[in-house]
Amino acid sequence: MSTFGTLFRVTTYGESHCASVGCIVDGVPPGLKLTAADIQVQLSRRRPGQSNLTTPRNEKDLVLIQSGVEHDHTLGTPIGLLVKNEDQRPHDYTETDLYPRPSHADYTYLTKYGIKASSGGGRSSARETIGRVAAGAIADLYLQQIHGITIVAFVSSVGKISIPSTTISSTKEDDDHVDDVLNPEYIELLTTVTREKVDEDVTRCPHAGTREAMKARIIRAKEANDSIGGTVTCVIRGLPGGLGEPVFDKFHAKLAHAMLSIPATKAFEIGSGFAGTQVPGSRHNDPFVLKENGGLATSTNWSGGVQGGITNGEDVYFKVGFKSPATISRPQETAQYDGTPGTLAARGRHDPCVVPRAVPIVEAMAALVVMEYVLVIKCSSGQVIDVVPFHSASQLMIQNARRATAALLPPVTSLPPTMVLPPGNK
Repeated sequence: MSTFGTLFRVTTYGESHCASVGCIVDGVPPGLKLTAADIQVQLSRRRPGQSNLTTPRNEKDLVLIQSGVEHDHTLGTPIGLLVKNEDQRPHDYTETDLYPRPSHADYTYLTKYGIKASSGGGRSSARETIGRVAAGAIADLYLQQIHGITIVAFVSSVGKISIPSTTISSTKEDDDHVDDVLNPEYIELLTTVTREKVDEDVTRCPHAGTREAMKARIIRAKEANDSIGGTVTCVIRGLPGGLGEPVFDKFHAKLAHAMLSIPATKAFEIGSGFAGTQVPGSRHNDPFVLKENGGLATSTNWSGGVQGGITNGEDVYFKVGFKSPATISRPQETAQYDGTPGTLAARGRHDPCVVPRAVPIVEAMAALVVMEYVLVIKCSSGQVIDVVPFHSASQLMIQNARRATAALLPPVTSLPPTMVLPPGNK
């Protein structure tokens, strides 16, 4: 389906070559100060044509707020967000009338629906992620302002070029010695990296010793009419303990669901990830220590801030793997829809590597997951008692969540009298 979330619900719409793309966001707390500029920041980080490392398709991706906001404040009603498609070129896709693109969604969409968009990727296009990023920017704004939660993603690898992260070097089966699962420099990067630091370079890699090699690798793929994949690492700071549900709705399970719904994703790992499988439990366990406030913390964080599917108050960090983009201009031996062998040399304008532009998409999906759990906590904490009859428990949860989150926002004093209750009637 095209909807993500329950209490903070996002429905995206649009295809790569239609008139516009966007989303409807329901469950936004009323009274949140919000302007188009708050959303545009993230959309501009995602848009094509940013550098010679991305597709040359030149889209401004300017967001238009259609509903749910007046006088720069949310009303608590559905927010409609629209971005026009202005630089599409359907005529670049005539070859795909005959050929399904290898490793693309052309064939699978036809087998499922019996029909597909006549050009571009349709709903499987990365243009769909505009709605996610726009909605995620709203969630991100609330999480930062009210809960002090920050979300930062960055490019951690391109092809075989990676930011040095692990200390595991021995390949001997009987050698269990390891100083740390991840090296101290990488842990420091996770602790301190900011979006400003990430955006200093077009690769969106904050590691000075790695990004030039990444840049050269992407350009090499582009010049060869080919593509290359990579990974995006994300860290969420300031999360309280207790987010997540046992068994099927574990915090990291929801994160994996969100991340693997992004186009071109192929892998997800959290904390030490696959590197942690090579380390004995005696080195991988996170011992507890007493914090100054009397609570518990962990002296290491190989768990990635989640234990038993529930956040423990430490930073949550994870990595998402993106495949090499499927649409390339290099001739490929394949078959037409009718099975006739042939050669496809796709045209069009495509990213040689998606990870620099995927950074704000990963941040957006992380924000949507966290926002959902924050609303769950608020509506189940007993802070709000609602006596209005509802048709279902889910409706009651949504209403209570909306009121509880709105109660945390600062008082709104700049609205016309027709938009607020008179004093004493709240």
